[in-house]
Amino acid sequence: MPPLHKIQQSILGKRGAAQDEVRRGYLRRLARHTKRDTILYATAFTNVKNPDIPALALSVTLEDMQGFMASLHGMKGTALDLILHSPGGSMEAADQIVQYLRSKYDHIRAIVPQNAMSAATMIACACDSIVLAKHSALGPIDPQVTFPTPAGLFTAPAQAILDEFETAKKEIAANPASAPLWLMKIQGYPHGFLTLCQTTLDLAKDKVAGWLDTYMFAQTQAPKPGRAIADWLGDAKEHKTHGRPISADLAASKGLKIQNLEDDQTLQDLVLSVFHASIVTFQVTNCVKMIEGHHGRGLYTQVSVQAVRVPVQTQ
Repeated sequence: MPPLHKIQQSILGKRGAAQDEVRRGYLRRLARHTKRDTILYATAFTNVKNPDIPALALSVTLEDMQGFMASLHGMKGTALDLILHSPGGSMEAADQIVQYLRSKYDHIRAIVPQNAMSAATMIACACDSIVLAKHSALGPIDPQVTFPTPAGLFTAPAQAILDEFETAKKEIAANPASAPLWLMKIQGYPHGFLTLCQTTLDLAKDKVAGWLDTYMFAQTQAPKPGRAIADWLGDAKEHKTHGRPISADLAASKGLKIQNLEDDQTLQDLVLSVFHASIVTFQVTNCVKMIEGHHGRGLYTQVSVQAVRVPVQTQ
């Protein structure tokens, strides 16, 4: 029997525990240094915590909108620093978050202290620039799709499913005797699955291309590079794995506007202090996700995992 999960969310703006006060103090110092509104979006996906924590609790979801609304309450600036540490998640949730943030701010800078992958990379591409350290990484944006199999749910890149279908057509054309084998495999896909793979892949690239051209390359004369960058980020054949780390140098070589965190020692110290304080919070509490503004308000997700004991019957 699987363990039981208890997920709690709270919106806080009052004095917290010691680790909360330390983290919020660093956030305030960072905002004073940059003179920009500042939001920390971080999850415990790189922490060594209970492996039974559901992936959804660590992912970008529509519930995160509540955290951004709470974090932005009372902020009146026109420029935002968004500190991102996330494995990604829902593309639709990322889209709504981007729409909300871009409606509030004229200039947004994404700061990645370690990893902003998948849908978090998409959010970073909707910013005016991206700050990466030498150890930081973005990730590919090729969407993953989950479908049922006799062995349970299986997740694969949408592009891999499409490529496999093209392989099936070629092999059947070359050797009709292989058709029954391929038919058995393809029949396992849900109705409309291949169309879903294609439209999801197209949407991810279209969104990122549009955001890049609208925000990061707003002052760039046509032809703008957004489409080429988005196609590269979404190319599963190029990246081989959805978790491939894309470094600052590689991202910059493909045309993204990258600022090196090490270029500003004070900024680096403050950003990493905020990040390390958030990691400490994940380590010493049940918190697995936080969306927190520099004024100390935000949404905090806690997960407790309870083991279920199954009585052993003896005869």
